[in-house]
Amino acid sequence: MLHNTNSTLILHCQPELVEGGLTNKTSSFPNGTGFDKLNLTTFIRAYFMSNWYKNYFIRKSIFSLIIFHFSFLISTAQWYDPEKVNKKAGEIYGQAYEEATAGNYTAALKHLDEALALDPKFVDVFLSRAGIFAEQKKYAASVADFESGLKLDSVYSKTYLLPYSISLAGIGKFQQALHAVNDFLANPTLNPQSIKAGNYRKSVYTFALDYEKKHPVKDYVFAPVNMGGNINTKDLEYFPSLTIDGTKMIFNRRIAGDEDFYESNLIDGTWGKAAPLGGKVNTNLNEGAQNISQDGQLLIFTGCNYPEGEGSCDLYFSVKTNNGWSEPQNLGPVLNTDFWESSPSLSPDKRDLYFSSSRAGGFGGRDIWVTHRLPTGKWSRPENLGEAVNTSGDEGCPFMHADNETLYFNSNGHPGYGMTDLFLSKKVNDSSWMVAENLGYPINTIDDQGSLIVSADGKTAYYASDGADSRGGLDIYSFQLREDVRPLKTLWVKGKVFDKKTNAGLPSAVELTDIKNGNLISKIQTDEEGNYLVTLPVGKDYAFNVNRKGYLFYSDNFSLQKNNTDSAFVVNIPLQPIEKGATIVLKNIFFETGKFDLRNESKSELDKLVILLQENPNLKIQIDGHTDNVGQEKDNLLLSANRAKAVVGYLLSRSINTQRLTYKGFGSSRPVADNTTEPGKALNRRTELSITGN
Repeated sequence: MLHNTNSTLILHCQPELVEGGLTNKTSSFPNGTGFDKLNLTTFIRAYFMSNWYKNYFIRKSIFSLIIFHFSFLISTAQWYDPEKVNKKAGEIYGQAYEEATAGNYTAALKHLDEALALDPKFVDVFLSRAGIFAEQKKYAASVADFESGLKLDSVYSKTYLLPYSISLAGIGKFQQALHAVNDFLANPTLNPQSIKAGNYRKSVYTFALDYEKKHPVKDYVFAPVNMGGNINTKDLEYFPSLTIDGTKMIFNRRIAGDEDFYESNLIDGTWGKAAPLGGKVNTNLNEGAQNISQDGQLLIFTGCNYPEGEGSCDLYFSVKTNNGWSEPQNLGPVLNTDFWESSPSLSPDKRDLYFSSSRAGGFGGRDIWVTHRLPTGKWSRPENLGEAVNTSGDEGCPFMHADNETLYFNSNGHPGYGMTDLFLSKKVNDSSWMVAENLGYPINTIDDQGSLIVSADGKTAYYASDGADSRGGLDIYSFQLREDVRPLKTLWVKGKVFDKKTNAGLPSAVELTDIKNGNLISKIQTDEEGNYLVTLPVGKDYAFNVNRKGYLFYSDNFSLQKNNTDSAFVVNIPLQPIEKGATIVLKNIFFETGKFDLRNESKSELDKLVILLQENPNLKIQIDGHTDNVGQEKDNLLLSANRAKAVVGYLLSRSINTQRLTYKGFGSSRPVADNTTEPGKALNRRTELSITGN
């Protein structure tokens, strides 16, 4: 959603909707952040701090159009006298002042150009024009004009060293900005408010320079690309989200004050013409700050001022059906309160929902919270992500990447570049997070940053901006994310689970486990027809299991620790009913080469086998061991038998009755693949389960 701050549109995923419309926020300055009012002949857009907290850190900064009334002493070295400028030029300058105070910058700049043509050494014109350019975020032009004014008369212009430093920072020249603000602070006539303003900016520039030292970047080019006329229009487009395969984008478009959801599909490398989402999700109310699930089947979004809402802004969901998107449903009073909830982001397995809220119990104004889907399908009571992520300021726009580990969000409470910056934090476990890391310049700037999403490849990021080539206000752009702030590249596996005998789709549980440590990475439920999608962050090896009561579980694995494949996987899974003669390969039972000791990585699969036998107390099974054809066959027979025996031994240790268990070794006598290739040999080295009684 958006708010309008002094006529400059700033992207937020945090709605500021009041009575369904766009809020016009007015700036208010805390005590001690203004400047004395003496010089009535000059005016300029200037930066100020607001919302000090803890007596030392400013969490937000804003522009304000004011008449500069600085107090300073006129040195004998000053030659410029504003009372002696060309009279006609002075009159035109006055007209420029009137236009600027009314917010008519184009007209004001035209008058300033006219005044300068009449008096090329009209210092106040350069300084005033620099201020307007700064307000328009044309920082390079602002710097040029400030420097012209300083060059003409450095003594008269020295009071403007603070806004000059801010414009320098606007183009990334933080070292020069630090020099300028230090020169500003060296003025012995500054009042306490000006000193406070200067010291705040000094701390920002110091942060920027320290960040550059800690994160040296070579050959990185920040070059946002407008996504084109099929997505962007003269209206406002913002807050995009993507499906896992990157072929569908959902985003907000605001037309005549009404916010709705639109979608565009990527076909043969080109984004198609965006159209409103079909079905009932778009209404005559404002829908915004949405997140589509990785499989494209579920939409979580923010609805403000809905009649049934718990508060001003609540979280809602809509499900994709054959007739389009379903009518929105409120997520209920456990998630939604009479406070403010917004900017949802689903984890890739749809088990966790992250969002921003101003509810009680947080660290500041707005914090990021998470709720977990319970076995009943309902959501748990939300938990605060803690002080590694949240501050006494505002945190919002969370985006959980497909790797289910890297969270991007914005904040004005963590140290940064002056306003709301973008950060990332990585999940350590279900209850702790790494300390937030600033994404750095030029992704973050001295201006307000809104939201950021990153595609599954971990490289391509998307955001909304009112860039120079925008088609109308905010447009959606893409850019390549700097390597050191990328998430894990993430692949995925999808397919359908079905009954092997009838081919009917089976709703089932799909689990992904880290083979190395046995940690559950994701657990999803297929849809009613058995369709599933599971994300696979590269850099790990995974055990992949599918379970349904009354069926043998399915076992597979994906080795992505060293595999650099770019391909997604399609695996259709036939589950076998539990009946005599049914067999499965236990693909996640591991032994060292030539040995029969079970490796620790086998434990998660062995425990699934224990559960299968516990849930089916009459079930009898045989464990069969197989090898490739390397070595002597008598050795292979002994090895395969001992491996099968080791599995039975584990089951016995878990109190499974010995009468239900048998084992046998077959050596290399029953190959399922070609023993002349390494992949074939790997398939032949296997442990199988067969049902001998039920």
